[in-house]
Amino acid sequence: MIWLILGLALWIGAHFFKRIAPGVRAGMGERGKLLVTVLSLAGVVLMVVGYRAAEWVPVYSPLPGMGHANNTLMLVSLFLFGVGGTKGTLYPKIRHPMLWGVVVWSVAHLLVNGDQASLVLFGGMGLWALVSMVLINRAEVWVPPTGGRGLKGDAMNVAGTLVLLGVIAMIHAWLGHPVFLGTYS
Repeated sequence: MIWLILGLALWIGAHFFKRIAPGVRAGMGERGKLLVTVLSLAGVVLMVVGYRAAEWVPVYSPLPGMGHANNTLMLVSLFLFGVGGTKGTLYPKIRHPMLWGVVVWSVAHLLVNGDQASLVLFGGMGLWALVSMVLINRAEVWVPPTGGRGLKGDAMNVAGTLVLLGVIAMIHAWLGHPVFLGTYS
């Protein structure tokens, strides 16, 4: 569990660096971006290793049938991740689409995983995303972006979402967690 917590701390620390010490971060320029990237990647590796190695300690029992809700929420989450990149009709309407995607991802996984490590990982990431939105909103006035691709961007996002969901499902199956066969974790 220590690796999971350390990885989560690295991820959160790296992403809050700009908010906690904006002057220091700005003074680092490109080196600061590289530092955040390296710490974030190290955090992800430690979270994965720590989650997979964590002892299974039950906290609550997920409700039956929540796997379908998980899969549906994952579609929504992945779509939200792509909103900024594909610049569809939601692009000028949703502030922080990637962070909202993390929140939805977190909730989706907490619906089907009731163990301690899942609460730490998925709950921690969801909480990080919510706090990030609050910090950003306090620091910056949002000016909705203009332009975008409209429905063409949405179509691109739907296609990307479906491909990415397939890749994620294959990775989960490879790790022993088939997400479309009724076995969720």
